[in-house]
Amino acid sequence: MLEMFRTFDLEVNGVTLHGRAGGEGPPLLLLHGHPQTHVIWHRVAPALKAHFHVVMVDLRGYGHSSKPTGDAEHVTYSKRTMACDMVALMQAMGLDRFSILAHDRGARVAHRLCLDHPERIERAMFLDIAPTLDMYERTDRAFASAYFHWFMLIQPAPLPERLIEADPRAWIDGVMGNRHAGLAPFSDEALQAYRDAMALPGTAHAMCEDYRAASTIDLEHDRHDREAGHHVRCPLRVLWGKHGVIEKLFDPMTLWRACALDVSGRALPCGHYLPEECPDEIIDETLSFFNAPAGAV
Repeated sequence: MLEMFRTFDLEVNGVTLHGRAGGEGPPLLLLHGHPQTHVIWHRVAPALKAHFHVVMVDLRGYGHSSKPTGDAEHVTYSKRTMACDMVALMQAMGLDRFSILAHDRGARVAHRLCLDHPERIERAMFLDIAPTLDMYERTDRAFASAYFHWFMLIQPAPLPERLIEADPRAWIDGVMGNRHAGLAPFSDEALQAYRDAMALPGTAHAMCEDYRAASTIDLEHDRHDREAGHHVRCPLRVLWGKHGVIEKLFDPMTLWRACALDVSGRALPCGHYLPEECPDEIIDETLSFFNAPAGAV
């Protein structure tokens, strides 16, 4: 997978970020979600390489990127800090302005990046999320049951870490396999890469800190932006799975239109893991949206 891309390990913002890059054209940053790595793009990135300078990276705490110890205020894994990672990474590559395609947790980092660094972002595409603040504030039994990990992982250390570290493979197979299509969408090689990454020392703690930040300091930042009337200013495309939780429990277009000035989107015929369940649709959407003329939705 992804052998046609060069591998990098760059020290930025106090961490080392691991990923792959390659291709010609305007820069496009690809971010993954939980509990995966940049490998989620293995069915998408090769087709994008001919059109974009593609940069795929493991978020801090995931894959082969650094896994610093969390702090009491969860600043270390706040989406604001993780967004700064991405700005520093792209600057280190000589890419001051870029577009972003992001799934799940990575899309939450991308949302914060669009708000904190609007001058850096040309266009953004978020995959299978609603705004974090809305999802927490609208929590009910159905959501808590479907996204149980949001509430398990935020429990104080070290209980959730110890439970996951006892059997990392069970966490990967259980969380990913409990969605719409089970484990069928994932290639054997990709699934093993996720299992191997989950077993790396410090991953469980970092992952928990990511979610602890999302339920505390990230919500503070989100509320501040809502109160101040801040919006995502770049053109935004949102896609979600027709058979997923976002479609079932939320109205993503209404929620994103309250957060962004220029939004379009639709559901795709899949579950949560869009880049691996519907790679051809993601490729088509990416080529269409990121190559659109200035001012077009």
